[in-house]
Amino acid sequence: MDKLSVMNAYCRIVDRGSFARAADDLGVSPALLSREIRLLEDSLGTVLLARTTRSMSVTDAGRMYYDEAQAILAAVGRVEDRIREGSGALSGHLRVNASSSFGQMVIAPMLPGFLDAHPDLRLTLSMDDRVVDMIEGGFDLSIRIRSGLGDSTLVARRIGTIRQGIFAAPDYLALHGTPETPEDIAKHRIVGFLLADHLAEWDLSGPDGAQKLTLDPGLRVGNSMVLRDLLIAGHGIGSLPNFVSDPSVASGALVPVLPGYSLPSRDICAVTAARAGMDARVRAFLDALRPALRD
Repeated sequence: MDKLSVMNAYCRIVDRGSFARAADDLGVSPALLSREIRLLEDSLGTVLLARTTRSMSVTDAGRMYYDEAQAILAAVGRVEDRIREGSGALSGHLRVNASSSFGQMVIAPMLPGFLDAHPDLRLTLSMDDRVVDMIEGGFDLSIRIRSGLGDSTLVARRIGTIRQGIFAAPDYLALHGTPETPEDIAKHRIVGFLLADHLAEWDLSGPDGAQKLTLDPGLRVGNSMVLRDLLIAGHGIGSLPNFVSDPSVASGALVPVLPGYSLPSRDICAVTAARAGMDARVRAFLDALRPALRD
């Protein structure tokens, strides 16, 4: 029995809460995983995972083994990372999660260069506009754009900042008028980002200080790229992050509305599980991403 391999498999099962999900992550069959864990339990003389046909739970002994195994695997990982960094070679599987718009606009352009530099690395990039459970999803890294992160079991490192602006198409403003004050916004059709924490309220900062606008968006969408396209098509006024709006403003498809006012900025955070730390694969990915954030 390869103890390190079995330790890794066991920890993945506990993290994912399922033999089937862990097997999919590891590229093996659930039957093989089950057999390996049985052999591990037999060698220890105790039950680590109490299983029925419908559920699985971690025993006290299983929790103790999990904690110690994680510490051992982390120590081995640190040694391997130092060796890989010294040789410049990366291998294994990196699983990254990001929002759809950030993934398409910022991550996708830097991927070819990153993959060319690390040909032995396997990469899974999942794009989801909702905040996912990193542990359940089996992700090594999640790029999140939020004003705050509530999960204390995760480690968030700020790697950049985005600006939020208000935009509309020139043809829309020519037809419906250009807002001169924040109060004028309420007279227009609003396209809102369904998952934003400022869907129905905009906190504006401007010449007269802070001002809160209460809105009732007539259109609500869950993707910033779709929101941008609706604005370009003349369906109203809405807010966008600068990495989505900048190309459209440069082309003239969108123009800023109330340019003297600003919405709160948002942090771009690199989120990892606290116990996993930041390994060489994650660091290399973020090193490749940082120039795009500066741009």
